[in-house]
Amino acid sequence: MTTERGVVRRPPGRKAQILVAASELFHRSGYHQVSMAEVAAGVGITAPALYRHFRNKPELLRQAVRAELAALRRAVDSGRAGPAELCAGLAAAAIDHRALGTLWQRDARLLPAAQRAGLRRELRSEVRRMAEVLGAARPELGQAETELLCWSLLSAYGGLSYHTFAPPRRQFERLLTGLGEALFDVPFGPPGPARASAGPAEQLVAGTRREELLAAAARLFHQRGFDNVSTDQLGAAVGIAGPSVYKHFDTKADLLAATLVRSRERLWHEISGALAGAVTPAAALDSGLRAYLDFARRHVDYLGVTVSETERLPEPDRKAAIDARRDFLRTWVDLLRQVRPDYDKAEARIRVHAMFSLVNDGVRNRPGCQRPDLTERLEAFSRAVLGVA
Repeated sequence: MTTERGVVRRPPGRKAQILVAASELFHRSGYHQVSMAEVAAGVGITAPALYRHFRNKPELLRQAVRAELAALRRAVDSGRAGPAELCAGLAAAAIDHRALGTLWQRDARLLPAAQRAGLRRELRSEVRRMAEVLGAARPELGQAETELLCWSLLSAYGGLSYHTFAPPRRQFERLLTGLGEALFDVPFGPPGPARASAGPAEQLVAGTRREELLAAAARLFHQRGFDNVSTDQLGAAVGIAGPSVYKHFDTKADLLAATLVRSRERLWHEISGALAGAVTPAAALDSGLRAYLDFARRHVDYLGVTVSETERLPEPDRKAAIDARRDFLRTWVDLLRQVRPDYDKAEARIRVHAMFSLVNDGVRNRPGCQRPDLTERLEAFSRAVLGVA
């Protein structure tokens, strides 16, 4: 827009429009797959015009994450009256801001450490504010317990980031609000005896150099992100020179693909065995949930790579990984609907996604993940969001 004096003014809200477009593109395709030109095209401007708002793509990503966190802050502000209001505000925000989950779990990891730390402080501040609301309603809980519940609620709602289906809006909000209220009502009794399988995460036993590389790749890709790990670092992790990695895998992408295949094989082997031994759908759901929790606690790195690095796979490896994930989720949706026939497919899928997101986040790099009773707590939380408590 040009004024009478010839001064060019930017349209009102243009920066906000850019952030919305960038969030959606990063969410849908992954940060590395999106160019600044694509973001500019999404709001009808040129790439040079985009650079007048954001000096580079990392800065655009940081601001996009901050914009999503601002939406979370507004939702917490709207829910200060009590847990039910908090769940309702967060449910509406989760529907309107599905990108936050993937931006936080997958893409924000690529930012410089200082910027990541700043974003974590912002998120932790909101969790503390949520915990104040919950703590006022449940004074029997300590701060660690209320914060664990609040982190778990954010994870459950973040499960929306990984699917696109949705019931009608009003029904959707009621479902998510009720799911959150059920989670916030989970009792915290004295911890029971720890199951032997629920101990600290274990490293996979590596019998060959190839297996050692798969285990090292899972750990490094999970901790640092695929693009931040070099072949020299991979080689050093198993005591070989970086170029020697190529004796076992043609490319680093092939190593990532093999790592994810190994994760799927191990997971399905353990879960299918648990499901096969059950005589009723309810028993199958119980044993399958416990098997998944056990796998998640022991194989944190493999699980983390699956969650955060699938988008970095080339086709057709990416398609194979997504198809396998859909098949796995479909098994759980069908099983849940046998236990709860009153659920339609959409509700069952939303609840299953919420459960897996809650568990996957709960065992990885988050306050509370070292609790000795974590497996017991995550099982109770999972049952609450599935509606089978």
